Formats: sequence, structure tokens, C-alpha cells
Amino acid sequence: MVRFAEIFPDEQIVNALCSQLSWTHFRELLSIEEPLKREFYAEMCRAERWSTRTLQHKIGHLLYEHTAVAKKPEELIADDIAALRDEDRLTPDMVFRDPYFLDFLGLTGPTSSEPKHGS
Repeated sequence: MVRFAEIFPDEQIVNALCSQLSWTHFRELLSIEEPLKREFYAEMCRAERWSTRTLQHKIGHLLYEHTAVAKKPEELIADDIAALRDEDRLTPDMVFRDPYFLDFLGLTGPTSSEPKHGS
């Protein structure tokens, strides 16, 4: 409970989330260290009415990292999350996956996502 209070200090946000998420959802969210990533999953879970199993699946399959929103500066990510929280408005970057996320392939050389030297 102490960790919960530390991670979710804003009472208004907690009240909104508590009405729609279970303690099991919160336990999954507490394991996420990055605040923006945690907020992304909490708000997506609330807006999309994910089950705990769906939340676990989305976290395990790195939904946040694969979305275009994760590539934005932190202040723009926070704005997108606030729009979802306050207006239930999903931005395209929160929904669409980054088509160039190929790091899992372990490629090197000209096909890798690393910047080319001399470009």
C-alpha cells in the first residue's frame, strides 16, 4: 500500500482509476518503473476496459515500446496521456505501432535501426 501511495500520489487520478480497475490491475501497474509508461498502461487499461490478463499480455509484449508515442519527447507523451485521461481521446500515436521497430530481429549492418556512420 505504501508503494501504491508513492506511485499514485494524485488522489483525483486514483479515484478515477479505482472505479474501473481492480487491485490486480494495480499490482501489475506497480511493477512498471517508468512513470509515463505506467500511466500509459493505466489509462489504456481504463479506456479500453482491459482485463488483468489483457494488461499482462500488453505489458509482456511491449505495447508501449512498440507504439509511436514512445518515440516522442516526454512532455508530448504526457500531453497524449492527459488527453486520454481527461477527454477519453486516443491519439493516433497511442494506437499505431511504430513500423520500424525491428530491434527484436537482432540485425546488424545496413538493415539495423542504428544510425549509419557518415550519414
